Amino acid sequence: MTEVTKNEFTEEGKIVRRIRSFVRREGRLTKGQESAMADCWPTMGIDFKEDKLVWSEVFGNDNPVVLEIGFGMGATLVEMAQKSPEKNFVGIEVHRPGVGGCLSLARDAGITNLRIMCHDAVDVFDHMIPENSVITLQLFFPDPWHKTRHHKRRIVKLEFAEMIRSKLTIGGVFHMATDWENYAEHMVTVMNAAPGYINTAVAGDYIPRPDDRPLTKFEARGHRLGHGVWDMKYAREL
Repeated sequence: MTEVTKNEFTEEGKIVRRIRSFVRREGRLTKGQESAMADCWPTMGIDFKEDKLVWSEVFGNDNPVVLEIGFGMGATLVEMAQKSPEKNFVGIEVHRPGVGGCLSLARDAGITNLRIMCHDAVDVFDHMIPENSVITLQLFFPDPWHKTRHHKRRIVKLEFAEMIRSKLTIGGVFHMATDWENYAEHMVTVMNAAPGYINTAVAGDYIPRPDDRPLTKFEARGHRLGHGVWDMKYAREL
């Protein structure tokens, strides 16, 4: 999931640039994805509304909540939910084939601790995510916008860091991963400047890939080709 801006206007007609968390790249759903959407959305889907969620009502328990922005086709998110039934997982993705694919995988795995939203993550955070309620926020392999002139479109920037901080619990973690070194350096620069966070790395800016972040097929192929991957975790201090 990537970040762009959308023009809005004041009452005086002046342009206001607003963050969005994605570029919509809509594709056609397969029959399996359509079936999963129809079968699973009533129990696993969360529709957008301008009201704060109550996680205990969403999941029927008080387990800690892990939230991922831009889960792609959902394989990693489903695997994490399957391996950690003591946690609740929420995924936000605007690409409907990805949502359908994730729901299909979740249905096949028989997991019940996962909920999905298909909406702009910035709107969701603004209106639906309660304060101090997420123990981990995940952003894995977002669009790097590698051309210098496109860096302004990257989702990780100071205002984004400030927006999500209040949603994390004290000590809650913002976990990022990227396979673009320049973007990793950008993430570190932004997060080191963001108030209220501390880098959890013991040495340097990066951490080894945590065991709880599954290795994707794309990432494994990258390792075989000698490509690097950078993980960062920043904890909320206050």
